[in-house]
Amino acid sequence: MRIVSLHPAATEIVFAIGLGEELVGVTAYCDAPPEARTLPVVARLPAGRPAAAGGAGPALLELDRDALAEADPDLVIHSVLNRVCAVGPRELRAIADEIDEEVSILSLDPLSVEGALNAIQTVGAMTEAEDEAMDVVVGLRERLQAIEGIVVARRDRGFVAPRVAALEWLDPPIAVGRWIPEQVRLAGGWELLGREHEEPSPTSWSALREVDPEIIVLMPAGMDLPQAVAAWEALPRPDGWSELQAVRTGRVFAVDGSAYFWRPGPRIVDGIEVLAEIVDPKAFDGLAPNDSFVRLG
Repeated sequence: MRIVSLHPAATEIVFAIGLGEELVGVTAYCDAPPEARTLPVVARLPAGRPAAAGGAGPALLELDRDALAEADPDLVIHSVLNRVCAVGPRELRAIADEIDEEVSILSLDPLSVEGALNAIQTVGAMTEAEDEAMDVVVGLRERLQAIEGIVVARRDRGFVAPRVAALEWLDPPIAVGRWIPEQVRLAGGWELLGREHEEPSPTSWSALREVDPEIIVLMPAGMDLPQAVAAWEALPRPDGWSELQAVRTGRVFAVDGSAYFWRPGPRIVDGIEVLAEIVDPKAFDGLAPNDSFVRLG
């Protein structure tokens, strides 16, 4: 099967279930695993535009129709709710029909951790790799259960879930949504501004002051860890910043949002492990992947 992925999460899923050799096209944002960077790019940034050119989130990619036709896919995987390409579902269907009316299109639109796990199984079903997908999901569930066991045991011994504020964008500030508040909860924290399984929502620095979180996590959408740190360093400190509890106690963090929070694929569990170490470092010391987060001064 010839597969084109129009979302980084889909690319990671395809590789995770052992079908990387069947990928014939990816997007400019598909950078994991490293092998994905060697594949033909069928969706790229508009000429002259950086990945984050202002506004709330990464720039949408333009679909290269000629590159897609050259890839000659049997299956195109994209996302409507979590899209990275400017092309919509109807337009994509029309473009695919010009190539071959037999091209299948699969939209992956999870809003939850469970939805991300289901997406892996859906890709497996569409590519005749059901067993491989099930193995991946079973492994991810085992890791989730291990975290849950520690979180429950710690709470039974009196550990109180820290109050967390995670931001998906900094200028303007946007509270996290979709699966990220759930990631915080599963990691043992209590997300204050974001709402589980709903779209990210605009917030304000004054709202952050009102809730006065114990932990602040900066995870700008589409940015890796160095980019997130640079974005924060370039931003003037909002009024009252130094008075926040998280700032006074040194619990402000930047994370690799691109790798562990922006993509509802296999690494969604890695994101929970990152947050678990941030939320409760005594219980989860060393659990997060290397270079996945830093403490900000």
